[in-house]
Amino acid sequence: MHILRLSCADQPGIVAAVATCLSNNQCNIEDSSQFHDKFSGQFFMRVVFNPLEDDCRERFEDNFKTIADGYSMEWQVTPVSEKVKTLVLVSKTDHCLNDILYRWRTKQLNIDITGIVSNHDNNRKLVEERGLPFHHLPITKDSKAEQEGEIRKIIKDTDTELVILARYMQILSEDMSDDFSGRIINIHHSFLPGFKGAKPYHQAYERGVKLIGATAHFATADLDEGPIVEQEIKRVDHSHDPKQMQSIGRDIEARVLARAIQLYTERRIFMHGKRTIIL
Repeated sequence: MHILRLSCADQPGIVAAVATCLSNNQCNIEDSSQFHDKFSGQFFMRVVFNPLEDDCRERFEDNFKTIADGYSMEWQVTPVSEKVKTLVLVSKTDHCLNDILYRWRTKQLNIDITGIVSNHDNNRKLVEERGLPFHHLPITKDSKAEQEGEIRKIIKDTDTELVILARYMQILSEDMSDDFSGRIINIHHSFLPGFKGAKPYHQAYERGVKLIGATAHFATADLDEGPIVEQEIKRVDHSHDPKQMQSIGRDIEARVLARAIQLYTERRIFMHGKRTIIL
């Protein structure tokens, strides 16, 4: 099976044109979803289809080019089974990394991990025991450009598509964020109000926070301001101390990040300005 995803200005006949082209080329629609954004006038569509003959996908793509050009579409066809080559960046905290490695090993996430990059060495054993490359790339205020250059080389050499910041406690440069826009997913704790800096759970406890949670978003040059992919919250009260809040928060972070990765690998995320459309 394959996934067709497309976006364009909304016009009459798009759904019919897509369905007819698939049918005429012996491709059966297994699942379809679409969305019209009335504020921008943009149309988004995701279709899972099953080619019924050996060369159906190729015939469909050849014939669909004319339709796509007529509607000025951005479109892509991807095999459902194709694993997304993924590089994971992490610092010291390993709860998100552990969760990703487990879901990768048990095939819950359709990813091919191309390596783990860390600015610290403490997760080396965890990674290498699972037969994965571990790249220890320390960073200082004077070596940021050089270190990011090494990350870029790994991405290029491994043909990596997706980069996951699994509690990677470094701010990416504007160039790095821009060059890989829509391909870097970050996870961070999110509170109401937001607490930045050291010991956020202690800050939350001291302010009597009632909700804690996590947000997965695409990385941009503006720290923690990128288009949101997934979120989750949990209610807490005065009886939860900072350590308990941290434990709850870490569980949420791991789950939210895993869901964001899954949404990406299933080709459900459409970037739309400063937000995302999830189909």
